[in-house]
Amino acid sequence: PAASNVAVPPRPLIQPPAMLRALRLVAAAGAVAGAAGESASGSANPIRRVVSFLQQLQEKVTAEGTKEKELFDKFMCYCTTGSGDLTASISAAETKISQDTSSLETAEASKKQLDEELAAHKSDREEAKKALAEATALREKEAAVYAKDSAEHKTNVAALSKATAAVDKGMTGFLQTSAGAKLRQLTIEMDLSAADRDMLSAFLSTGASSRYAPQSGQIVGILKQMQETMEKDLAEMTAAEETAITNFEELSAAKTKEIE
Repeated sequence: PAASNVAVPPRPLIQPPAMLRALRLVAAAGAVAGAAGESASGSANPIRRVVSFLQQLQEKVTAEGTKEKELFDKFMCYCTTGSGDLTASISAAETKISQDTSSLETAEASKKQLDEELAAHKSDREEAKKALAEATALREKEAAVYAKDSAEHKTNVAALSKATAAVDKGMTGFLQTSAGAKLRQLTIEMDLSAADRDMLSAFLSTGASSRYAPQSGQIVGILKQMQETMEKDLAEMTAAEETAITNFEELSAAKTKEIE
């Protein structure tokens, strides 16, 4: 047959230590057996015992050599494949490091964002506290003004109502009471036409001298108009106060929620 053109490299002649020891022992056993046969051909039993012992020793050493050869082959296989496994392990570790680095960067960015949001929340919270304090102070001031003005308007309405009833009945004695004094004050302070103011002033003057004014019907009309104006102002004032209270409660609830 034609020879193949592909050259097959010879396998390295690497023998495990146990195999070498076995070969040496076999050679020694053969030499001992030969020498014993030449010198003591008449004494076969001792020689046979030596040969049997050496044969057993040969089998034991051969078995150990076979086992060591298997370990040696496994070691050689690991040397062949271990490099690839190590490279794969390094690559996997590098990938894991890259992933961990990316996760760390993401976490740091999230922490930075949370810190910024926390700082903004603290700032908003302080602003909410300030706004609530200012709104509370303003509400208290407005409530105090309303309490004073509404009480004054209620007193004026009561005085006008009393004066209207008295004049309508032709009684002028009320002019000497606190209601009369309040009517004189309103004649000066309220927005009246010049004619109405003059007529009302003349009535108050004649009434003071216990003389009944003939224009009592007109006086009653002026007093009723003054009372209606005062009641309208009080109603508007009360509505404005109620609206202010509602607005403050809504603002207070919103700011309190921001603070919490």
